[in-house]
Amino acid sequence: MISIIVPVYNEAESIGGFINFIKANTFRNDTELIIVDGGSSDSTVELCVDLGVNVQQSPKNGRASQLNYGIKQAKGEILYFLHADSYPPKSFEKDIIESLNLGFVAGCYRLAFQPNHPLLRIYGWFTRFDLNIFRFGDQSLFVRKKDIKKIGCYDDSLIVMEDQQVVRDLKKNGRFIIVPKKIGTSSRKYFKVGVLKLQLVFAIIVVLYYLNVSQRTIADFYTNQIK
Repeated sequence: MISIIVPVYNEAESIGGFINFIKANTFRNDTELIIVDGGSSDSTVELCVDLGVNVQQSPKNGRASQLNYGIKQAKGEILYFLHADSYPPKSFEKDIIESLNLGFVAGCYRLAFQPNHPLLRIYGWFTRFDLNIFRFGDQSLFVRKKDIKKIGCYDDSLIVMEDQQVVRDLKKNGRFIIVPKKIGTSSRKYFKVGVLKLQLVFAIIVVLYYLNVSQRTIADFYTNQIK
């Protein structure tokens, strides 16, 4: 059984299309979709309920806390962490099961931005390489529940970079696969902030994280830069 866990916060603008896509491309009868809301102030929750989706409320203590809450609610032995603005290949159920059956402890997809941009196309190209600095939540993540529990799940002390940290921890227990297919993710924030500027901000955040700069300092830097 696969449990798809999706953390959301004020996603009313796009959540309907996302849910309809997942429903249209879910072919296993036992796959479940869990939306974990972090305290949305718009109509995100109401739209999910209207579409018959399991919505869980978690404290807005960061995405890591939302994901861990979703893990606790999940019934599946396989977990698939997905962002509400990322659309996986239609074969995602088959890809996940085949990859785990091949002995990989976890995996993700390569990245493609929608709509695209020359600089974003270059960034997406680099996601084919198995280097931790290129692993982010937009690429999604699949893993068996027992394996993510071995590492203590997501580190909910992290405000940012929780997706990269969990991949680093999972790799200590087995092989990681980057499925050679692309997951499409929204580039709306890049065009809003500025493609070059936002990519530079993310690069600085990665450097600060590996220099062990405090999470609050990194989070404040990010918030100030994207205003």
